[in-house]
Amino acid sequence: MDSVFYSRVLTELTLSFHIIYATIGVGVPLMIMLAQWVGIKKNDEHYILLARRWARGFVITVAVGVVTGTAIGLQLSLLWPNFMELAGNVIALPLFMETFAFFFEAIFLGIYLYTWDRFENQKKHFLLLIPVALGASFSAVFITIVNAFMNAPQGFNLVNNELINVNPLVAMFNPAMPTKVAHVVGTAYMTSAFLLAAIAAFRLLRGSNHIYHKKALYLTLKVGFIFSVSAALVGDLSGKYLAEYQPEKLAAAEWHFETEENAPLMLYGVLDDGEVKYAIKIPYALSILAHGSPTAEVIGLDQFPEEDTPPLYIHYLFDIMVTIGMTLLALSAIFWIGMWRKWSFVESRLFRWLIVISGPLVFISLEAGWWLAEVGRQPWILRNIMRTSEGATSSGQVPTMLVLFALLYLVLGIGSVVVLRRMFIRNPVEQEIADRQQVKGGDIQ
Repeated sequence: MDSVFYSRVLTELTLSFHIIYATIGVGVPLMIMLAQWVGIKKNDEHYILLARRWARGFVITVAVGVVTGTAIGLQLSLLWPNFMELAGNVIALPLFMETFAFFFEAIFLGIYLYTWDRFENQKKHFLLLIPVALGASFSAVFITIVNAFMNAPQGFNLVNNELINVNPLVAMFNPAMPTKVAHVVGTAYMTSAFLLAAIAAFRLLRGSNHIYHKKALYLTLKVGFIFSVSAALVGDLSGKYLAEYQPEKLAAAEWHFETEENAPLMLYGVLDDGEVKYAIKIPYALSILAHGSPTAEVIGLDQFPEEDTPPLYIHYLFDIMVTIGMTLLALSAIFWIGMWRKWSFVESRLFRWLIVISGPLVFISLEAGWWLAEVGRQPWILRNIMRTSEGATSSGQVPTMLVLFALLYLVLGIGSVVVLRRMFIRNPVEQEIADRQQVKGGDIQ
């Protein structure tokens, strides 16, 4: 049981660290592509420069993401050998396709970076970004399909512990796939947009009142608002998926203990000896979320054995994710309404500090969402087929691995921040604009 515990801790640590760089790796290429497209369309060198500077920083995060992604692949084999023995024969196709998508992205990213000053026509150079963005997004799609399979395994039969009738395509297109893929990809775009918006707002607060940073803020918060709305819509569909296919997960996340009609949605609160205190109850909302009807019956935890019930603390993860998500949606909506209505408040220092805070908040929401997804599947590593304790290694060396990988992630995290900071401090945008003015004959103001 010690090896199971430490295997879970190490896997959670790796996923928690990797998801930061993986999300940036999926979302930032779209932001680079949008900036360069706007720059070409408006003949605006500031947006072209945005794409160029974002791309430089993006390379660092890709490098760290490769290391942590490799660590995940290694840990799947070392920490969860029984799971890989079973599931690897069924779901190997999307794992291979994820690797192919990454190499597809990396090849065109290299060409894109190398040819910045070698294209007189920016439109031709822009075309190189399309496979970069597609490769990044499909990399997320394929790896999320593997996670979806763990929640809704299908495409095989298990007879006397032997696999028969294996169909990889049926395994890939499982019921969990549509909502999980849509949510992961959409929130990656949203997270990257708010991260870049926070950086732009911080530069404005530090006294660099250049129009370059204002344009970055306008673009990123517009994208952030769009994908905040999409995250809310997909979240609603995810609730309906859980109600049909994983009702125990929905019930644990909502502290819905008894099966009933007209079920209220439980927000916040504290669980004290099985009693919920200080919670906000929204009448009929859980029935609407689960089935689209205020009078629908929602299955409670009373329908499941205690040993098959997910940990109840996932309710707090749900609250964190939803609260931050709705806050960011409201923040970006207020910004755009304020810009349209010319409210001075949205350009105040206070509001810009709120945008800066949105950067770390969006990553907290991201982590909470992933922990909710993974812990909410417990006690199963492969739902209703293999328990987590059955899939883990029995090796006694896992604690040592935990320490070594923790040190690796500490070095990678600190190193990437230091490199990125030095990269942009030594090459401030004002200096780069001045240099490009000389090259372009004063076209950039």
